[in-house]
Amino acid sequence: MSALALVPAAGSGSRMASATPKQYLDLLGQPLIAHTLRALLGAARLAQVVVVISPEDEWWESYDWSDLLGDSFARLLVLRVGGDSRAQSVLNGLAALPQSDAWVLVHDAARPCITSLQVDAMIIQLEYDPVGGILAVPVADTLKVATNEQSIARTTPRAGLWQAQTPQMFRQQELLSALQAALPEHVADITDEASALERLGKSPKLIMGSPWNLKVTYPQDLILAGLLLKAESL
Repeated sequence: MSALALVPAAGSGSRMASATPKQYLDLLGQPLIAHTLRALLGAARLAQVVVVISPEDEWWESYDWSDLLGDSFARLLVLRVGGDSRAQSVLNGLAALPQSDAWVLVHDAARPCITSLQVDAMIIQLEYDPVGGILAVPVADTLKVATNEQSIARTTPRAGLWQAQTPQMFRQQELLSALQAALPEHVADITDEASALERLGKSPKLIMGSPWNLKVTYPQDLILAGLLLKAESL
């Protein structure tokens, strides 16, 4: 089976309050994205990992990626075609690749705690699915809808609600077509790849993920990711 991972990494990470894009922030002595890429490159069922960075990226070339990633570096492809949004970066990356019916697993650069085993298990579960699917976890906390004044407007039932994660796995051509149909007019609505497929009436599968597969968004998330990665290495 042909499968590749695509990692959009053209964002600035403004909520981290740092001049350095969050994918390059230090995490256990290495850039955050190095941990993400190492996990993806360790997945036996992925033939290639594609990183989409900004054409103006000033950080990528400052690292010795062959040293950080070892022999698996040979399966890494870097495309400087990142866009103004995550969705546009994914679209540009897909369009720059040779067109095929391969499975593409889109994964956030800022989710460094994904494991190779989780990626391989997801591919096995979705290999023969007609649509594809995403990693996700059921919502455990009580959900509140806020007013403009940040007071509680109401409580939303959490039954049936899941928190989306990545990777999100779809056929290359179908995902490309879905994003082309949605962008740029509906860019605000395309917060992940599944939402683009949903606009076409598709119903992606929910594959049980892990609460440890967190996305580094705020400074405290970087500390937690470091603790999780240290624990995994013990």
